[in-house]
Amino acid sequence: MTYCVGLKLNEGLVLLSDTRTNAGLDNISTYRKMFFFEEPGERAIVIMTAGSLSVTQTTIARLHEAISDPDADENTSIMKAGSMLRIATIIGDTLLDTRREIAEHMRDMQGMAPSASMIVAGQRRDGHMRLFLIYPEGNFIEATDDTPFLQIGEHKYGKPILDRVVRPDTSLQDAQKAVLLSMDSTLRSNLSVGMPLDLAVIRADDLRISTSRRIEEGDPAFMEMSVAWSNALRESFIKIRI
Repeated sequence: MTYCVGLKLNEGLVLLSDTRTNAGLDNISTYRKMFFFEEPGERAIVIMTAGSLSVTQTTIARLHEAISDPDADENTSIMKAGSMLRIATIIGDTLLDTRREIAEHMRDMQGMAPSASMIVAGQRRDGHMRLFLIYPEGNFIEATDDTPFLQIGEHKYGKPILDRVVRPDTSLQDAQKAVLLSMDSTLRSNLSVGMPLDLAVIRADDLRISTSRRIEEGDPAFMEMSVAWSNALRESFIKIRI
């Protein structure tokens, strides 16, 4: 399994994913779940994936193939599409077609229906920042001011802090702290989510990946944040009276 989270704020987009993929407790691997599609000054797109690795890898490969096609146009390539809405539609259609094709090959294997979902975030020139959650069926929902974050994978452990602290006017610095603490809560509660982590930021109107970094196991800053958060929770718990 995995955990990915995206925030859409006034200052920009903040995105975080883990890299763990497991097919049973004795078959755990590391695979990137965050993918960049960028033409600086024109558009910046990030896709995060969760679910069947065969579905997500094939979908990403087909998106790259469509971009490289000499006959690519705004209806087939996410690097030529005229809006983020159109980009989300292309990705959703590609995901659905891929899932159906793989499911057809696996139709005789009971209980093996593949499924996958994606978070798509970005901005194109003359357009607004947008953040979408694409379902296995290819349809999608969009982050709003009322709900400025979207999650896929093992999301329940990391949701409470996002509900409490994330607002559209949250700063990018605080937003990065929020998603990292959300991930920390998930790492502590679910073994199917694991390090390393991939973090990305797209500042509003930058039209490029403003920040991108990998957080490895044992990262001093992440460990310090985790310990500080645990201590703060314990202290707050002790102070509450019933």
